[in-house]
Amino acid sequence: MDDSNKMNQSNTNGNEYFVIKAKDNGVHVIGLTRGQDTRFHHTEKLDKGEVMIAQFTEHTSAVKVRGKALIITKYGTVDTEE
Repeated sequence: MDDSNKMNQSNTNGNEYFVIKAKDNGVHVIGLTRGQDTRFHHTEKLDKGEVMIAQFTEHTSAVKVRGKALIITKYGTVDTEE
């Protein structure tokens, strides 16, 4: 299997990982469901310096981050502004 097939398989299976590093206390990470109705299904609270490694799955289609954090993906890094 070449690299492009591995990437496509990773994206369709929802195996994509991302990292969230809290820059302040009280950063909320909220997982949202797939399907007709998008709903919150999981919430975590991170304190300054804590790191969460998360993954998109068949149940999780989006993640909302509230607070000061670095979000690191294979597409690059996002620094939230508050």
